[in-house]
Amino acid sequence: MASYFRFSKALVMLGLTFVVLTQAQSQPWSLLQAPKDLTLKLIRDPVTLSLASTDFGHIVHDNPFAIFSPSSISDISLLINFSNSLPIPFTIAPRGQAHSVNGQAMTNDGVVVNMTELNGFRNGSGIVVVSDGTPYADVGGEQIWIDVLHATLEHGLTPLSWTDYLFLSVAGTLSNAGISGQSFRFGPQISNVHQLDVVTGKGDLVTCSSENNSELFYAVLGGLGQFGIITRARIALGPAPTRVKWLRLLYNNFSAFSADQEHLISLNGRNETIAADYVEGFLLLNQPPLDLSSFPAPDQPRISSLVTQYGIIYIIELVKYYDNSTQEHIEEEVELLVEGLKFVPTFMFEKDVSYEEFLNRVHSDELFLRSQGLWDVPHPWINLFVPGSRISDFNEGVFKGIILKQNITAGIAIIYPMNRSKWNDKMSAVTPNEDVFYAVSLLHATGFDKVEEFQAQNQQILDFCEDAGIEIKQYLPQNKTRKEWMKQFGSKWKIFQERKTQFDPNRILSPGQRIFN
Repeated sequence: MASYFRFSKALVMLGLTFVVLTQAQSQPWSLLQAPKDLTLKLIRDPVTLSLASTDFGHIVHDNPFAIFSPSSISDISLLINFSNSLPIPFTIAPRGQAHSVNGQAMTNDGVVVNMTELNGFRNGSGIVVVSDGTPYADVGGEQIWIDVLHATLEHGLTPLSWTDYLFLSVAGTLSNAGISGQSFRFGPQISNVHQLDVVTGKGDLVTCSSENNSELFYAVLGGLGQFGIITRARIALGPAPTRVKWLRLLYNNFSAFSADQEHLISLNGRNETIAADYVEGFLLLNQPPLDLSSFPAPDQPRISSLVTQYGIIYIIELVKYYDNSTQEHIEEEVELLVEGLKFVPTFMFEKDVSYEEFLNRVHSDELFLRSQGLWDVPHPWINLFVPGSRISDFNEGVFKGIILKQNITAGIAIIYPMNRSKWNDKMSAVTPNEDVFYAVSLLHATGFDKVEEFQAQNQQILDFCEDAGIEIKQYLPQNKTRKEWMKQFGSKWKIFQERKTQFDPNRILSPGQRIFN
């Protein structure tokens, strides 16, 4: 997510919402039934319960019966075992940073596990970096990626694959996939995991990998929290660069834009000297407010004119890493990288920043939005994987035919390609069945009175894809019916069901996904 895209005050209208917890709230089980070791860690005060009844989306509100604060991994096993011992088990939702947008980290009348409490149990050992041989980091599932970055950089090392926003929990992103502009090269984050510790839905603590307990390993990665709670992940590391060349190339033609994106990701494995390290894409739409504040001031009028003339301007965000040993040739490599690309002449903009500054680029936007009171608002996002063969149809039907035509401010619109060969089909995550597919994210932020308007537009986008025969897959899916979930998983649905029966037979984990509950 580019830091030069900001929500403006005009984009977000603040509102207030209150979660009311009453004495009439149903009680799934008696506290008297629970072992003392559990009851001491169960929290039921209204303020804490209300905090766990919403998430970053601020759209879904489910009231849990209690919040569980584990002081060890065995506490989580004890909680799950207790639930399974009851005639009617209660549901359990692990909650890390709760950056979900549709209630995925919630449970209605069940128990929310506050995973951040494990920081105290770790006593500072939540991230252990091993730099000898093949380097890796053993990371607690509750840890956030920015802390992983800081710990590994101390050893001159770094994870290879990232998300755009780093203040997310490790277990949270691995339960979905974890994607960003590096995914075309290194695959999603789930493709860069050596080993996991997982507490299954049966209460068993299992260490798993592709060689040992592999069925659980593949199930949990991209498994939407349905099979177990990730308590530790062994993350692959590589040498850390120190600086990046950060380019933005502007296009007025979608075909040229998508062709150049696909060309850039095809260089991976063919010519590593000039291969890109990060490729994403964004839209500038002729909709107010048009925020060009991060472009050079002298260029803003001509960029604005370009957007007005064409309605949509497409931007390739392109990054090349370097360090002291490669600094001498970086300018030449960047020149070769952009040679032949068909962006609008003279509309290339370049910055040179530190590696950490680039990876953590969204945090400055967060701080700005928080300072303006514009962070804790509804986020009716939609995230899709679109087959590469249909991306032009998607541009015409969605970007032009729905978003631009309806003229309700889109917020941040992201579009970039990935190579399917970098994904492991044994894992639960699903993608379109094409060699190249695109991530498309419409990251809306709005007032509470406008949520339904954006949700209606999101549904219209899904309906368009259905009617046009574009076989999308939702990323961070928000399906509502069994039929929709079956379509989402396609040929994987049967094995997904079998894994649920094997690892969480009472269907107690992550009910907020609304797959089996």
